[in-house]
Amino acid sequence: MERLNGELKKWKERVEKAEKAKADLLLCKLSADEECIKAEEELIKLKDFQEKQHKDIIMSRDTHERELYVLNQENAELKKEIEKLKEDLAECSSVLSRSGQIKKKVAEVEMKFSHMEDMKDDYSDMNTHCVFGATTRIPFRLNQNQALLTFEDEEVAQRLTKMGKHAVNLDNKIAHVSVKPFTLEMGIKFELHVTISGRKISVSEVPELCIPEDWMRDKLELNFYKSERGGGGEVENVKYDKQSRTAVITFLRPGAANSFVRCTKYPFYVNGRCYRLSVSPNTDVHLEKFQLYCGISKKTILLKGIQETEDDEESVQDMIEIHFQKPSNSGGEIETIKYVSKGVTWVCFEEDT
Repeated sequence: MERLNGELKKWKERVEKAEKAKADLLLCKLSADEECIKAEEELIKLKDFQEKQHKDIIMSRDTHERELYVLNQENAELKKEIEKLKEDLAECSSVLSRSGQIKKKVAEVEMKFSHMEDMKDDYSDMNTHCVFGATTRIPFRLNQNQALLTFEDEEVAQRLTKMGKHAVNLDNKIAHVSVKPFTLEMGIKFELHVTISGRKISVSEVPELCIPEDWMRDKLELNFYKSERGGGGEVENVKYDKQSRTAVITFLRPGAANSFVRCTKYPFYVNGRCYRLSVSPNTDVHLEKFQLYCGISKKTILLKGIQETEDDEESVQDMIEIHFQKPSNSGGEIETIKYVSKGVTWVCFEEDT
């Protein structure tokens, strides 16, 4: 009996240990499950973070690509502007030489004397001062089946340009023409200041003589001091250039040079011989307010796509003018109109003063 009790006691102890071990295992399992749940939650968060980061990367890449595209577009536009500026610079270079002189040809025009202004300062040297203002015409190439219309009112031209398309009745046929903006070539504006000295004259064709330059200056001074034509007088200075065979004579008396204005040849006596010197007024010429500008005609519109008709050019031009003069067609009073049915012509624009 005691033996059975001992065995039973041992089995109870084993059962208690097993129950305790089972409880410990259950606690470990619960702890492991909690750790597993936490790990899964962390994994889900990590995946969400990775997905978000991936999306951000994709969005950032798309944004960068869009920005890069925009930058490339802007770069292309800048390159176009640079090319345009290079063309303008090349045109400027063709207009100006390295010394600043004008190389572009300016059409010859007749100068008319308008008025004389009294000088505020006392010009004791009796110089003659002249100022000429010049503005070049800006040419525009007008192609076949195109027309230019200049309105009295700028708003009319701007309104028609915004409309873009216009239906014009040409000999009972509706012509759908378009108004396009256009640009003009570069123009030039400047003032030419000319000062004719009252004390200096320019001398050229001085003979080549085997004498020192100082002697030649003395002989020139003596020759113009003893003027046989009543001009000249006491000489202040003589600038002589042997290489170019020219000289500039400066007199002391104001107005002394005026007596040589109409004298193209002047006798020069040296060593018993008489030479003929070329004499001309001494002038100082320079430009001021030189300006290159791109002309824009705000009162003019360009018509394109005018259909050919059997009518002559003048009749078509009259029909276009009638259409765009009517207020019902958003038109207004026209100053000038030019239509070209065949070939090409050039139209010149002048500055509106």
